[in-house]
Amino acid sequence: MPSTMKTFLAGAAVGGAAAYLFDRSSGAQRREELQALARRRAQDVEGAAKGAQATAQGVVAKAQHAAGGGESAPPDDVTLARKVESEIFRPADAPKGQVNVQALAGVVELRGQIDDPAVIEDLERRARNVTGVRDVRNLLHLPGQTPQNLTAR
Repeated sequence: MPSTMKTFLAGAAVGGAAAYLFDRSSGAQRREELQALARRRAQDVEGAAKGAQATAQGVVAKAQHAAGGGESAPPDDVTLARKVESEIFRPADAPKGQVNVQALAGVVELRGQIDDPAVIEDLERRARNVTGVRDVRNLLHLPGQTPQNLTAR
């Protein structure tokens, strides 16, 4: 198709669109409808972009968590001790009133008297799995036993 024909067709299309949109009887309504359509399409594109951004952020967060970088170490020992408490006392049957949790330089101490040796092992295991815990000193003991920290004296 020669360039003059392309120019003629483009001019005809622009002229037809102008006549359609600037018609005295219906042009104003047609322009409003066209603007509303453009706004709806812009909102659709914006919504799709926000959805893609949220999906990308979710993928990044999952990757960071899987790599172990999703959680940083607690800033201080008090925060670490509270975090350990929230983890080890999560089960409904956890011995909340029987265990004292303290932390010093990332080393967590568990103190108290527990009736079941399996619970003692479970509490220590849960404490070791908390991010930021360098070591656990398990000073929990069974009834009638002398605590480890007192037998060493």
